[in-house]
Amino acid sequence: MIYVDTSVLLAALLAEDRKPPDSFWRESLATSRLADYEVWIRIHGLQLADRCTEEVTRLLGRLRHLELEAPILDRLREPLPAVVRTLDAIHLASALFLDAHAGSIRLATYDRRLARAAEVCGLEAFEP
Repeated sequence: MIYVDTSVLLAALLAEDRKPPDSFWRESLATSRLADYEVWIRIHGLQLADRCTEEVTRLLGRLRHLELEAPILDRLREPLPAVVRTLDAIHLASALFLDAHAGSIRLATYDRRLARAAEVCGLEAFEP
């Protein structure tokens, strides 16, 4: 299974220079509910909601969502082995929770800091 960070979702939606290949979306994918909020905030901030609501909904619907529940958030009360920003810490805690409960996962991200932190925590991180 692959945990998908918001950077990958936004790259796919905003047609940035780097974005996942079509084959990526056929994998078993998961993300935090946080990613939904981050994506919508960015789409609204760029005033793109009128043009791409259907595409956002379809993309987010391809992923399994981990809710922001106590077992995940409680991990944030302990120090992480690498310094990350707050929202990245929530993604990392979600990926670690998924790894512990669903078996070995990989983390897809374009955020180098998050990728390094994931690797320090024992997760495989990659750019799709």
